[in-house]
Amino acid sequence: MIYKLSDIMDIIGGGTPKTSNPDYWDGDIPWLSVKDFNNDLRYVYNTEKKITKLGLENSSTKFLDRGDMIISARGTVGEIASIPYPMTFNQSCYGLRAKKNIISSDYLYYLIKYNVGKLQKKVHGSVFDTITRETFSDIEVDIPGLEIQNKIVSVLCDIDAKIQLNVTINRNLSEQALAIYHKMFVETDKAGRMTCKTDEFFNITIGKTPPRKEKEWFSKNPEDCVWISISDMGSCGTFIMDSSEYLTQDAVDKYNVKVVPDNTVILSFKLTVGRIAITVGETTTNEAIAHFNTNKDNITEYLYCYLKSFDFSSLGSTSSIGTAVNSKTIKAMEFTIPEEGELHKFCDIVRPMFERIKKNQFENQNLVTMRDSLLPKLMSGELDVSDIDLQ
Repeated sequence: MIYKLSDIMDIIGGGTPKTSNPDYWDGDIPWLSVKDFNNDLRYVYNTEKKITKLGLENSSTKFLDRGDMIISARGTVGEIASIPYPMTFNQSCYGLRAKKNIISSDYLYYLIKYNVGKLQKKVHGSVFDTITRETFSDIEVDIPGLEIQNKIVSVLCDIDAKIQLNVTINRNLSEQALAIYHKMFVETDKAGRMTCKTDEFFNITIGKTPPRKEKEWFSKNPEDCVWISISDMGSCGTFIMDSSEYLTQDAVDKYNVKVVPDNTVILSFKLTVGRIAITVGETTTNEAIAHFNTNKDNITEYLYCYLKSFDFSSLGSTSSIGTAVNSKTIKAMEFTIPEEGELHKFCDIVRPMFERIKKNQFENQNLVTMRDSLLPKLMSGELDVSDIDLQ
């Protein structure tokens, strides 16, 4: 049956407590913004910021319930996620709540994901791309009965559940590796350890951005050179395998953009300081990211944990760290060199953990591709689900 998108769901607006009032912030109520989303994952479990009950009562933000959806409506339009437990959210997003007599919450999530392109074509705004409540009224969708809806989502939910399981496993493995690092290198002290500046141990290089006004250097083609940004590092996990934007080989050659070798630890140091990842394959990055190059094979996992545990606030005041840190600061950071014996022991313990993390990330990359290729075929009816038995 044909419906307007606005007729199958309630559209809920968000809000932001006054940032100048400390009584409204650092509470225990999760408060979502677009930066908390990872569009490859269905659910968003953690928020960067939380508000107090007082902040909730003195703003227009509202609670979304388990099963509700959230979609970014301003700036980067069309990032979506499902809500696993009650959360509030800001005004740059809409909460979407399924009208259960017409559509299930699961089906609504995949329906919106399927129609994101239509929403993005209807953006407006002189400064930021924006969608409004009226945008949802402009799009018509064909909704099958609840039985067919349930059969379609049974396929897609299984894939998303496996993706989330791998993410959870990887998070646990990463936490275990960091706990082992702390036990071996933070809670114990050995006279044989030495300290130096990071550029005395590593060859530290910095990425580059070709002139933005010359659009021929930039690409959306995955066959071109991976070009990592800070936002890519925000959602990649331990290993970074891809980027949202690419450089042509001509751009890399003409502007002498540093090529980062496989298995290199990289660090963001501008604006958002302290994101860390390990490269998979040769990559490039923008100028906000430093690369810790070394020929020492067994240092990668140690360096990753060292940087994950590093107090970056020590490089500048909490208010200015994003602008105060530069490449000279990164090259002058203190680095503790472990003894060879303890480094080998650490590597023997944690390297299998990192290898499992990488394997799971590769699997998730394939699962995301599978899900995203099945989605339009299932939602359009190209794939017949009538024979699926849900018993």
